[in-house]
Amino acid sequence: MPALAAALPRVEDEIRALATSSSLPVVNTFTGRITAAGGKRLRSVLVLAGSLAVSGAVPDKAVTAAACVELLHAGSLVHDDLMDGASERRGVRTVNAAWGTGPAVLVGDFMPARASRAALERISPFAAGRLARAVADLVEGQVLEVLDLHDPDRDPDAALRSIALKTGALFEVAGVLAAHCADADEATTAALGRYGALFGLLFQILDDLLDLASTSQRLGKPVGNDLRQGVYTFPLLRALDDDRRDLLRRRGRELSDAEITALLADLRRTSMVADTLEHCTSLAARAVRELPGSPGSEALGILRELPGAYLDWAASQIA
Repeated sequence: MPALAAALPRVEDEIRALATSSSLPVVNTFTGRITAAGGKRLRSVLVLAGSLAVSGAVPDKAVTAAACVELLHAGSLVHDDLMDGASERRGVRTVNAAWGTGPAVLVGDFMPARASRAALERISPFAAGRLARAVADLVEGQVLEVLDLHDPDRDPDAALRSIALKTGALFEVAGVLAAHCADADEATTAALGRYGALFGLLFQILDDLLDLASTSQRLGKPVGNDLRQGVYTFPLLRALDDDRRDLLRRRGRELSDAEITALLADLRRTSMVADTLEHCTSLAARAVRELPGSPGSEALGILRELPGAYLDWAASQIA
């Protein structure tokens, strides 16, 4: 759509401007490098298409909101890399690897703080409050994950709760801000928020599945990382039998690369992939049912197709 095509570069400009707005050049060096590495920008598309579907235009506030959500996400990735001990992301050296642990914490803090300030000054107190709430949800989701590290008896519903907070909250706030920037009513705002939350859940479940069922060549990054870090995800937990659970109980903290390769091959012979894709197909349908508005809206059509399109893409990446 021309309106979306025109708005996305404006979002990138806004991300760059906000990320590099520190009075300290060294902070700008790292935040600029992180945000310039790019990403799928699905949250941006959700904000822009949502506002366009509701109001028929992409207001300036929606461009700012999209940049704020992406900046919040970027900050969370800095913290993720620090916790995981990662040395590289999207071909770029991580902040913790390049500058150290303490500075990485501070850089990761700067970006969501800057996003909340921009939302307060350029959108509304409501927008700033919802971004702050998303940060709190994200932290709580991460804490739940940490509490369950290396626990093969983790309840799959607990894994879902963690990612609903960690990832779903960012997609949810994208939907909420999309409606808010288009001056939508409360019902429409809540509906787009629910759509975002369900899409975010689907997105993370598929990401977790690809870590178990894709290849390093297809993803451009190592697979099996969650197993190495002791993050036992929803697709994995539903595929564990007594033998696999016993292996993780005995060897989970010391799994060798060979053991991880063998376990991944074993998991791919189960119904894990089919079961997870079926679950995500249901989530995609639930998300679409939440969408408000006219069926004839082109922007609404993009939102309607997006969960299924992402599901199809993820399925194409499975070995």
